[in-house]
Amino acid sequence: MSRLPFNQGQPAFIPLSTFQRYPEAEMVERSRAFYADIRRRKTVREFTSQPVPREVIENALRAAGTAPSGANHQPWHFAVVEDPELKRKIREGAETEEREFYTHRAPQEWKDALAPLGTDSDKPFLETAPYLIAIFGQKKTVLDDGSEIKNYYVPESVSIAAGFLIAALHHAGLATLTHTPSPMNFLNQLLDRPSHEKPYILLVVGYPADDCMVPNIGKKSLEEIASFY
Repeated sequence: MSRLPFNQGQPAFIPLSTFQRYPEAEMVERSRAFYADIRRRKTVREFTSQPVPREVIENALRAAGTAPSGANHQPWHFAVVEDPELKRKIREGAETEEREFYTHRAPQEWKDALAPLGTDSDKPFLETAPYLIAIFGQKKTVLDDGSEIKNYYVPESVSIAAGFLIAALHHAGLATLTHTPSPMNFLNQLLDRPSHEKPYILLVVGYPADDCMVPNIGKKSLEEIASFY
């Protein structure tokens, strides 16, 4: 069901009652704790097939749905896949595009940049992991009466929501992989999504394999990523 981005017949503004202010010392500690937790997150390519409680996925999606968006249009759709046969078809579609990427589309400079990560066109995790979440951006919203409204800042809005989702899944104790085969329009066909929706990310979700290995890479320092004026 699609609704207008604002509640019709309700006040345009309401008091902010959900904001929680903390003492400065607690603010600092909470910020340190969050950083310590989120820095543990690693992109995983080796998953176990161990089931994940569906409520965890649902709650993470609810968290993603709270993300800010252009004009509050919330221009996203999360297609959650757990059916083994559908995951197999998604793997086939993704590997078809990936083989084309590695053999013809990608310039050598790009392949050289990917080399330290050990990636290739083989994507077994798309079948192994218990959940795949295809994240779509919507160019427009089709309302229940058939009318349409244009959505704004779609890539930016979807990117923020995806970040919320990844953080929520990590917070719950799950590993993720942001997979982006290009093009991804095969997902529209397999998941029966309309043409005005564009797939941005295929998020792989589950528990890492017991013998999982990850690239030994670091992150840029604060001084490299931020300036204070």
